[in-house]
Amino acid sequence: MVGPGRISDNLEVGSIMKRIKFGVVGSGWRCLFFLRVARARPDLFEVAGVVSRTAERAAAVNKEWGVPGLTSQEDLLAAKPEFVVTSLPWEVNPPAILALARKGLPVLTETPPAPNLASMVALHAELTKMNAIVHVAEEYHLRPMHAAQMAVVAGGRLGTPRHAQVSIGHGYHGISLIRRFLGIKGEACKIVGRTFKAPVVAGPGRDGATEKETIRESAQDVVLFDFKKKTAVFDFTGDQYFGMIRAGRVLVRGERGELANDRFTWLQDHTTPITHQLTRHHQDLLTGVALRGIQAGDEWVYRNPLEGVALTDDEIAVGDCLLRMAGAVRSGTPFYPFQEGLQDHYLYLKMQEALKTGAEVEAAPQPFSTW
Repeated sequence: MVGPGRISDNLEVGSIMKRIKFGVVGSGWRCLFFLRVARARPDLFEVAGVVSRTAERAAAVNKEWGVPGLTSQEDLLAAKPEFVVTSLPWEVNPPAILALARKGLPVLTETPPAPNLASMVALHAELTKMNAIVHVAEEYHLRPMHAAQMAVVAGGRLGTPRHAQVSIGHGYHGISLIRRFLGIKGEACKIVGRTFKAPVVAGPGRDGATEKETIRESAQDVVLFDFKKKTAVFDFTGDQYFGMIRAGRVLVRGERGELANDRFTWLQDHTTPITHQLTRHHQDLLTGVALRGIQAGDEWVYRNPLEGVALTDDEIAVGDCLLRMAGAVRSGTPFYPFQEGLQDHYLYLKMQEALKTGAEVEAAPQPFSTW
């Protein structure tokens, strides 16, 4: 909305009338986000079961998480989940999605839905033919700060967003944010990119810090997207994920203002700039610190849909995906249809082509480029 008032309305947890019962196919690292969210809010979520490749892994999931560890989709379907999360490697994800969809089950798939253009076009054709309910668990736009930033941009105070610079996540995650900040769907675009390398002190990884200081080579991808009347810069190095000295950055510009990370400035009139800070508010709990929401001035631009429990921003975003998927199943309200996830990955593949060749690459509308 333009002018004063609420900038954003998050999904209201109060609208969820009964617990959300979901299953998971795949038991790797990403699956654990869904299990942590379900454990933190058992009043909202119930895990029907987790399908693993081996009986040993299934038993380990059951022991550690207290949820049914299964070895077949048939066992999972017998538990009657509302929808199933597929948390699988790229190559095996499309047949898993199709198998579940053919049995009439809604699917929330991890990114990306399919690995290459041919498999994406084929998957789109099959799912469209079945009129399947398939959404993508693309959580970056639902991270609290990004959701607050998008609420500010959508509120109109910056004017029409014409340029975005995103240095947040790799590949399709960063592209997803670019598209959503600029209001881009499946439009054609031109892409140019370069990779720059420089030494950096190796930071922590998924398993924690290294035992001693080491210097390694860091690769930074810088890519320009030209959507004719809108432009974007994708800028990312993998050191930003766990490292302690490489920060993320967001810049969005419109004709009346700009947003830079947690601050935005806009013109009330052509001589009066107004600056607001995006301020996080937390609640201290015995189990940790829980996010309440984010304010800009006297407005809530984001409210945590899982307020009251200590969760990381990524876990909040994953939980928000589950809530919104339930909304898609129960009321037909889309939140991230599979076509949108396919478009993210298509632009990522074209970006990789531009980085590899050093030439300008054109991305054209695809069969899945509308939703």
